[in-house]
Amino acid sequence: MVYYTNRLKKSLTTGCDRAMSERLRTVCFSGHRPEKMPDDPQLLAVTKSMLYYHIEDSIRAGYTRFISGLARGVDLWAAMYVLELKQRHSQLELICVKPRQDHGAAFRGEDLYVLDSVLERADSLICTECSDGENCYKRRNRYMVDHASKLIAVVNQYRSGTGQTIAYARKQGLALCVIDIRKVTGEAEKLGLLPVGYDSQLSL
Repeated sequence: MVYYTNRLKKSLTTGCDRAMSERLRTVCFSGHRPEKMPDDPQLLAVTKSMLYYHIEDSIRAGYTRFISGLARGVDLWAAMYVLELKQRHSQLELICVKPRQDHGAAFRGEDLYVLDSVLERADSLICTECSDGENCYKRRNRYMVDHASKLIAVVNQYRSGTGQTIAYARKQGLALCVIDIRKVTGEAEKLGLLPVGYDSQLSL
């Protein structure tokens, strides 16, 4: 069953039934690019496992639509996980949102390969480009939040675009699943993804 806050429920009552139904079944993602993620490969692997776990948990709760902003790092990892899970859950939809028409032009190597793979298999593609290039990313982030009822975010620095997206999602009443990298090993232990005491082997 999909759960949502009373504030979000109230805000949706003015929309059409179909849009409301879709939003209530939709999760969006936010997170840092690889250079802001842990250098420790074990800690990075745990963080990715947590992301995968929470996507699966959302599917179990009834969410079927997932929105990715296609940024390097968390956005593309999440998109690939959704596509992988879609092989077992055919009802899933992946919606990709580009902040600019030329998004990905500077991608190279694996980043470009993953982006192309995601775009080729996505169910729909939306571009939120605006005339003010500097605000295109904020506009994309707000679009995703405005069309979802849950946010899954991976954050290490709250003074960032991800931190702003979390704050906006909280203000809009979305259900929040925040994977704080500073606390990730402890959370992974609670979920049974790691043996107790594993965090003593890792450091940020």
